[in-house]
Amino acid sequence: MREGEQACGVSFRVDDKIRLIMELDDLGVDIVECGWPSANPKDITVIKKAREYSPKCKLAAFTSTRRKDRRVEEDPIIVNTLKAEPDIVVIFGKAWSLHVREVLKTDYETNLKMIEDSIQFFKDHGIEVIFDAEHFFDGYKDDKEYAMKIVKLVDDLKVRTLVLCDTNGGCLPHEIYDIVSNVVSEVKNVKVGVHLHNDSGCAVANSIMAVLAGASHVQVTINGIGERCGNADLCQVVPNLMLKLGVKVLRGDVEKLKKLTYLSRLVYELTGVPRNPYQPYVGENAFSHKAGVHVDAIMKCPRAYEHIDPELVGNRRRIVVSELSGRAAVLSKIQEVLGIQLSKTDPRVIRTLEELKKLEENGLNFDQATATAVLILLKNLGVYKEFFRVLEWKVMCERVNEPRAWSWIKIAAQNKIIIEAGEGVGPVHAIDTALRNALVKLYPEVSNVELVDYRVVLLGVPKHTASIVRVDITFRDKESEEYWTTTHASKNIVDASTIAIADGIDYYLQLRYLKDAIRVVKSIMS
Repeated sequence: MREGEQACGVSFRVDDKIRLIMELDDLGVDIVECGWPSANPKDITVIKKAREYSPKCKLAAFTSTRRKDRRVEEDPIIVNTLKAEPDIVVIFGKAWSLHVREVLKTDYETNLKMIEDSIQFFKDHGIEVIFDAEHFFDGYKDDKEYAMKIVKLVDDLKVRTLVLCDTNGGCLPHEIYDIVSNVVSEVKNVKVGVHLHNDSGCAVANSIMAVLAGASHVQVTINGIGERCGNADLCQVVPNLMLKLGVKVLRGDVEKLKKLTYLSRLVYELTGVPRNPYQPYVGENAFSHKAGVHVDAIMKCPRAYEHIDPELVGNRRRIVVSELSGRAAVLSKIQEVLGIQLSKTDPRVIRTLEELKKLEENGLNFDQATATAVLILLKNLGVYKEFFRVLEWKVMCERVNEPRAWSWIKIAAQNKIIIEAGEGVGPVHAIDTALRNALVKLYPEVSNVELVDYRVVLLGVPKHTASIVRVDITFRDKESEEYWTTTHASKNIVDASTIAIADGIDYYLQLRYLKDAIRVVKSIMS
């Protein structure tokens, strides 16, 4: 967690950190590196408050070795770490002779003494020590003799774990395997671990190779968030080790993995980092299928195109309805939404696919915006219920000190004509506010719908301000934590936005109605 917070633009409140510690504890991790108390005093509060919840995981504080010109017991970097009262202290020290010379500006023996004094200080205070050998892999390749001197020193001091760090993230898997294997064969008193950055795009692969080479401790961050290009991703390393190699890395059984997708999305939400839909295991597209051949095979045998059951990691299969996907995708979507089976030759299925293809020719894209495709499908099946219809809208904008916008919207709903106004920072915000003001009186549950992402895509050859634009809007149900996306295209950005917003709320109401109706039918049948 300390490393993750070093990513650009990421910062946690104390309560956020404590929440994540407890989520990680529930997942079953062994150690949570909570922060660096000497660099950020709030991390003292984090560790002390987290301890009040009696977590099963060990709480670790991070620190550097003592400074070259300070006695260890007088160095505030070291002494202040004790104030957090951690279970474990993670000390990082230089393991690359280049850094000793050019960064620390000291001699090799002084660096060794700094490492020894710092480790011994915390051991004398009864605290377990993990030593992070910073830049170890680069140091090993550049000056193997000095790097192995540090290994021997730490081994003789009998710390809990010696962690080999690829701090620059430039190593490849075969290098990690060879070097970790060598270190494991040389040590007698310590476990060997790794801390791997992703600058060469190999952090996850490097972590797996390290374990195969004998490492028994892997440092990861959720979603791989971290300095520069990030670190090895917990959401990939853990399921790879458990599901592919059979290595037990969490307390409890494999059922714990079902928490991964939730945990991944929680961290994206808390950090403000956009979700990566292509992230293995937990990404929205990790088990999404678009090509017609794939979809047809998946419906017959999921193993044909999925390396694991998505439910093992708390994710789900998603069939993308598009011009490439064919009738199998439409049938799968019907089964997903309504729980009924139809034939590929059903005219309603064929009609839906033809309509989707025409819309894609005009610039729409249903890869992510499956909610819009579902609305079209429901209409063709004859099960669509009209909850409301937008009749007219108007927007006015101005700027005096700051930009402002006002709108009014006229809708038909429940045999009534309703006119409502809204104010916002811009025209789309104003329309969104006005529509919600109108609907929440008739459908209070609409207040659970949250707009979480709004994107505008310029289509085709640019025509400046006369261009056709496509709007993609993502919503979330605050109760169920489900997400869905709608889309629309128009030469008028407000028009496209209004229809996409209306469709997003409409989709939410349709699914609630259908689920209730299906529940009633099943109840009557039983």
